[in-house]
Amino acid sequence: SKKMNEENKKGHRAKQSGPKAERKKEREKTKRGVNDKTRFNPKAFAPSSGRAAGVRIARKEEIVNKRMHVPLVDRNVDDNPPPTIVAIVGPPQVGKSTLIKSIVKNHTKHSISTVKGPITVVASKKRRITLLECKNDINSMLDIAKIADLVILLIDGSFGFEMETFEFLNILQVHGFPKVIGVLTHLDNFKDGKKLRATKKKLKARFWAELYDGAKMFYLSGLRNGKYPKNEVQNLCRFISVSKFKPLIWKNSHPCVLADRVEDLTSPEAIQRDPNVNRNVAFYGYVRGTSLRMHQKIHLAGVGDFELTAPTKLPDPCPFPDKERKRLSERDKLIYAPMGDIGNILFDQDAVYINLEENQIVFTKRDGVEEDEEMLGEGQKMVRKLQELGRDNSKTKFLEQQLENSAVSLFENGTPLRKPTKEEEEDLRRSNNNNNEDEEDEDEDEEDDEDEDDEDEDDEDEDDEDEDDEDEDFDDEEDEDD
Repeated sequence: SKKMNEENKKGHRAKQSGPKAERKKEREKTKRGVNDKTRFNPKAFAPSSGRAAGVRIARKEEIVNKRMHVPLVDRNVDDNPPPTIVAIVGPPQVGKSTLIKSIVKNHTKHSISTVKGPITVVASKKRRITLLECKNDINSMLDIAKIADLVILLIDGSFGFEMETFEFLNILQVHGFPKVIGVLTHLDNFKDGKKLRATKKKLKARFWAELYDGAKMFYLSGLRNGKYPKNEVQNLCRFISVSKFKPLIWKNSHPCVLADRVEDLTSPEAIQRDPNVNRNVAFYGYVRGTSLRMHQKIHLAGVGDFELTAPTKLPDPCPFPDKERKRLSERDKLIYAPMGDIGNILFDQDAVYINLEENQIVFTKRDGVEEDEEMLGEGQKMVRKLQELGRDNSKTKFLEQQLENSAVSLFENGTPLRKPTKEEEEDLRRSNNNNNEDEEDEDEDEEDDEDEDDEDEDDEDEDDEDEDDEDEDFDDEEDEDD
């Protein structure tokens, strides 16, 4: 039993902490010849090369400088921010329109035939993007560099970088340099996989040299049914929907509006009288940056400076999808592109057509029902104004007087047509009656002349018959004499 108890006892455990254990550790270190002062080796943490040392020093200085600068605050509204402007930039025939069609198809399931004007789509529950194609000229590049939040730079993989790409990057550096991502296209021209990988590596290194190390780049292979592969476009759209953008200096100090729709409000009669008359034009779009003020001077790109008369807040044509629905039949508007004839607005050369659903239109104002006038359509407002004119007798009389005094010219430089006065109507009636009487007299004279002609013809016929009879009698007499 004693042996069993001795075997079951646990062995002695040396102390791991405490002054006694620390003294024991120091004695063991002195025996091995190890000291804390000699243990630290500064060469072990030195950079491996001079270039690595320069990168480390530059990174440290960058962190220090960032702390000294005041951070930029985005001055847009937080609860309902305007759509993010995504500019598609690249040389001609590189695939800009095809990329826009593929992105729209991925987000909204809409297939668009032609890309015209800005196209706004809902990318997620908290983000909308406006796709804008940049033309290949210096003026368009300057305008887009000021307002773009994200730039998708398209590069032809089979050709490489072109001069337009470098010019646009230089323009971006002046206006705040927004976020830029690269996209390589036309990679289906490479048949050799080894050559394709070498080209990707080379173009990526050149792209990083122009921007910064680690800049994002995507690769789009060949087309399928006129669009890029679905999985590649999905990766690009997912990156756009979750990216964070820094506020640009120019947009934080200036208000800007990217016009989605333009409408000329000038009277057609005034334009016909004077083609150079001052025009009243309405621009529809989201306000970005700071707020607009009444009678503020604005600059239209490529046109000049003008005065802003009446900025008006309108309902959002492309709201977020998390908004509460009033009816079950309402669908989320995932796309808004009025210039591209997509949606409820159609643009023609001389008119703008707005499609309104019949079940949502109430032209006559209902008694005892409060309605928001801002939610009414343009056609409803126009009909209700005419109804109000009809109820007010004074306005109706004034309108009738205006219509009586108005004139219309069907051709240029032609005599205007207007409603004749009562005196002119009486003169017209008299002249018409006189003309009718003259016509009746002329008809009677013609009938008399015709009767006389008929009588003369009958007399001539009788004379001819008498002459024939006399000739026959003379012949008979000659035969008898024979």
